[in-house]
Amino acid sequence: MGGSQSREGLDLSDSDAYSDEDESGREDEEVSPVPNATITGLGTSGTLNSATPSSLEEISSKLKSLELKYSNSPSSSTPSNNPNLKNAVKLYLHIGGSLPTARWVTSEKLATYSFFRSSSSSSSYASAHDGNSDADSAEEEQGGSGSSSPWFLKIGSKVRARVGPELQLKTFPDQKRVDFVADGVWAVKFPTAEAYNSFQSEYQRCIFENIYGFEANEENRVKVFGKDFMAWAKPDSADDSIWEDAVDSFHNPPPPSSPAKETQSLFDEFEEAADQGGIQSLALGALDNSFLVGNSGIQVLRNFNNGVHGKGISVRISGNGNTYTTPKKALLMRGETNMMLMSPADSAKPHASGVNQLDIETGKIVTEWKFEKDGTDISMMDITNDSKGAQLDPSESTFLGLDGNRLCQWDMRDQRGLVQNIANSMESPVLHWSQGHQFARGTNFQCFATTGDGSIVVGSLDGKIRLYSKSSMRMAKTAFPGLGSPITHVDVTFDGKWILGTTDTYLILICTIFKDKDGKEKTGFSGRMGNRIAAPRLLKLTPLDSHLAGKNKFQKGQFSWVTENGKQEKHLVATVGKFSVIWNFLQVKNSNHECYRNQEGLKSCYCYRIVPKDVSIVDSRFMHEKFAGRDSPEAPLVVATPMKVSSFSISSRR
Repeated sequence: MGGSQSREGLDLSDSDAYSDEDESGREDEEVSPVPNATITGLGTSGTLNSATPSSLEEISSKLKSLELKYSNSPSSSTPSNNPNLKNAVKLYLHIGGSLPTARWVTSEKLATYSFFRSSSSSSSYASAHDGNSDADSAEEEQGGSGSSSPWFLKIGSKVRARVGPELQLKTFPDQKRVDFVADGVWAVKFPTAEAYNSFQSEYQRCIFENIYGFEANEENRVKVFGKDFMAWAKPDSADDSIWEDAVDSFHNPPPPSSPAKETQSLFDEFEEAADQGGIQSLALGALDNSFLVGNSGIQVLRNFNNGVHGKGISVRISGNGNTYTTPKKALLMRGETNMMLMSPADSAKPHASGVNQLDIETGKIVTEWKFEKDGTDISMMDITNDSKGAQLDPSESTFLGLDGNRLCQWDMRDQRGLVQNIANSMESPVLHWSQGHQFARGTNFQCFATTGDGSIVVGSLDGKIRLYSKSSMRMAKTAFPGLGSPITHVDVTFDGKWILGTTDTYLILICTIFKDKDGKEKTGFSGRMGNRIAAPRLLKLTPLDSHLAGKNKFQKGQFSWVTENGKQEKHLVATVGKFSVIWNFLQVKNSNHECYRNQEGLKSCYCYRIVPKDVSIVDSRFMHEKFAGRDSPEAPLVVATPMKVSSFSISSRR
């Protein structure tokens, strides 16, 4: 897939004409209302006829009408030939997908674009896909009916799409061009830089209004982002020094930034079938073993420097006579000898009323815990370790819990100091609410992660990312505004300096570093950042790769796994359908990286490696740093599908 970027970025050529266009041109000739003999002045016998003045006038009139028709034909005009035509563009379509023969073809040599809104989002969406020209003409009035209606983009006769992140719009200012996805991969070229800039300005206005529901003006930008986060609203004028300082602090320079070639060998792969299949999640260990959690039990894997290998051992879970249900979450604890299994009672709802504690060595559920506060049963959406690497602590007895409006710590020891055990209780023992807070409605918590010192980052459905210190779960030290997309997964580096949020269509990388009034470097977990906040960076797929990934969404964006101070994460990985996508962390942070040249708005990185699979991927994660070998500065990547698990050693020599 590395070559897809270079194919997509090629200068567009008019040498390949779209076949439908040629056919439509021939069709116009065939349905001409004037017979050829009459037009040429030849009779059926081939002799020259003497035409009367009235017939000459009739022929002349018909010729003029045909001439006008041909002059307006897309196949015979270009935007540059019609400088007075408003919003004129040339439209291209990418065909061939990822094949070596893939190329751009001209779809419409002359088209016009417009941004329009309709009286109802449902009607406009329907008309945008059914080709109803009457509905189109009724809707295509800029600033149309009602500010609550979403904006749509129409280009020529081929493209009608809602303006939003799902378009995956990528800009090429130097080529006066934008690429995007809308039931295909399209490119638009503008005749002048002014025309390109005008489109960009309109597009940014429309996407702001679609996302936030406000008119795109200065006052509303302050309302959405806040005065402290204006760098997010105006990244072009933001201070990039934090990113530059962060890159300079590393001893190793960033690798070459050119995209990988298709012929380049990126990975050494070890792959094996999973026992009985049905894998639902991956629990990586930092010691001897890792685990595949599936529909029929838990398969044990052995950790090596070149990846994971099956041991031929499966844990068949048993305990208390309950039927085994596939856990939603598996959390390693107590020196990786125990595993907390979280299974929602109703698969349609992502909440659980308790967790099961599995003893891995015996394969038995030793305790079935209930979530309870002040005598009332409550539910949790997610659980995680107290800190990054806490699973290695053999005495660990606490873990964190998250629900839509709750953030807390659970303690498996009762208040008398004894660890509760199911064997001594007729009922499920209750976890002790050690600390935490139940917030008023509106937090919409969705996911969370912890740093090496136990600080907590929480992602929300409204796109906000909040930072909590280890000592207080009541009030966030820093709350980053949302960019309009829900945060479905979040990760943080061991030192707490970098946060990676996952949305459906992109990843967002946030730097938490700032300098206080005394010039001392801190993170947003330990103090209020004020207005000393750097603009984030986005990690995206190119429109072509996004189209090849289908309707699938980004899942589980994560850093490589570091659990020691002074060591730095080197890669980021996420899954989208059948792809594992890997970014180089140093490359993303480098302000001089070629992806960022001539970019407008938030910087977006499109340089990545793709590991394709034949089926959808369950999870992709880097192993613990200790498994990095001499030939690879990075620990292997483990990729799990429902039926197989693969390991890849990424070598610096390649």
